[in-house]
Amino acid sequence: MLKGKTALVTGSTSGIGLGIARALAEQGANIVLNGFGDVDGPKAEIAALGVQVAYHGADMSKPGEIEEMMRFAAAEFGQVDILVNNAGIQHVARIENFPAEKWDAIIAINLSSAFHATRLALPAMQAADNGKGWGRIINLASVHGLVGSAEKSAYVAAKHGIVGLTKVTALENATSGVTCNAICPGWVLTPLVQKQVDARAAEGGISNEAAKQQLLGEKEPSMQFTTPEELGALAVFFCSPAGANIRGVAWNMDGGWTAQ
Repeated sequence: MLKGKTALVTGSTSGIGLGIARALAEQGANIVLNGFGDVDGPKAEIAALGVQVAYHGADMSKPGEIEEMMRFAAAEFGQVDILVNNAGIQHVARIENFPAEKWDAIIAINLSSAFHATRLALPAMQAADNGKGWGRIINLASVHGLVGSAEKSAYVAAKHGIVGLTKVTALENATSGVTCNAICPGWVLTPLVQKQVDARAAEGGISNEAAKQQLLGEKEPSMQFTTPEELGALAVFFCSPAGANIRGVAWNMDGGWTAQ
């Protein structure tokens, strides 16, 4: 379905980003990966699906590096047709104890990076299909783009901002073939969430499995983690013909968290 298209997925060397990159590659899209840690493994995994794959290690807190990444993607594949703004970090503390530099870093990576990547991707998307436009911008928000949780001030503020950015991007392109939507997962067992599970297990003197059940039990009625594969399938749906008039939604995949 996406053969000939190029998808750039930020924060895609593991977790949600890699799951979405894999799902798009399975539909034939060429992939530009971005992120830290192991790069060769994810590149090989995507290449094995029969598509072209490239990697750029832009620090998503730095607008200049984001600009370099977008130029790189255009040089490699012509243009970015699908942009998935997924990069994110977390820090947990009460507001009065929240380090200012952590606030700045979370806002930069979780919110501002999506703005910079979007503004750079839009002109080519708007010009596609003989000026009618074709593009898909998918912002990874969070259930925390819809509700709050204590001790996550920067993360919640950034994710609420992502939902707002999504709506404005969708409205400004509403008469074109460019859509923008947000995905709002509940708990996904990514390395970021695993750290929270580990901390909970250590603090409570309980097993890792018990800590997972405790975490789910507090917020997620389904008592199960959303998977990167499920999120990837939703991203593919947004890119399909059926998603052509889905614009500006914040689609929660949260096991009933926000239904309560």
